[in-house]
Amino acid sequence: MNNSLTFTPITPDDIKPLMQIENECHSHPWSEKTFRSCIGGRYFGEKISESLNPPDNIVGFYIGERVIDEATLMDICVKPINQGKGLGKKLLIQFIKQAKAQGAVKIWLEVRAKNITAQMLYMNAGFIETGRRTGYYPSTSGFGYEDAIVMCLS
Repeated sequence: MNNSLTFTPITPDDIKPLMQIENECHSHPWSEKTFRSCIGGRYFGEKISESLNPPDNIVGFYIGERVIDEATLMDICVKPINQGKGLGKKLLIQFIKQAKAQGAVKIWLEVRAKNITAQMLYMNAGFIETGRRTGYYPSTSGFGYEDAIVMCLS
């Protein structure tokens, strides 16, 4: 990962490569229709690419939603081959900056109770647990459900 990293806004032209990352990262990924509905309007997002030269090598992205003075992190993904290199942290910091620039006073997210790595990332960024949604996510094993931890950054 010696190439320079660049953030650029997500556009409808990015859906195909971003859906590939989405499918690699989640046991229950968003549908293309859901993904498409989260571009523009009250939604904002950026992708992170390894190179300035086309074709960009997209390695991750985030999608946020802003309503009045609150923002929610809807989705954040780093290609599995690029995980563990600090890109999730860079994406999260960029999301927080963008949310605050749009006037967000509170920033929310939900994370699987078993996703300790993500929880640590969020706690290190200043998020605190504010609640729990019992049985919110379908289990990654395919049987049953898993709790979501609700976190907030004020």
